[in-house]
Amino acid sequence: MTATTVSLATRPAVILVDDDPAVTHAVHFSFDLEGLDVRSFRDGESLLAAGDLPDTGCLVLDQNLPGMDGLALLECLRAVGVGLPAILITTNPRTVLRNRAAAAGVPIVEKPLLTDALLTTVHNALARQG
Repeated sequence: MTATTVSLATRPAVILVDDDPAVTHAVHFSFDLEGLDVRSFRDGESLLAAGDLPDTGCLVLDQNLPGMDGLALLECLRAVGVGLPAILITTNPRTVLRNRAAAAGVPIVEKPLLTDALLTTVHNALARQG
């Protein structure tokens, strides 16, 4: 039996935008175990300032970010031609937010995050990419 090694160059990449260090740490840890590469940002402005999104397969956006919210960030990204699948994470998925997310074609995963639920949603988004 041979071991399978996933190189960083071939690992699917996920962009995480969340201002909570505990969430960021937990997502990095869980996704790394799943063979996913995570690049994280604390807010939308930092992501937009970063420029190109190298080899990214999926966006995971917190709705309650400092500055612009997750759906506003997604709108900015779409306006500059970024068509990556996105997932919205939030602690408060009210009906209005659910309707906005549905109109944008974005699934919601509720906080506190259940790692399996988020990973399943990310894997589904990555499958649509590739």
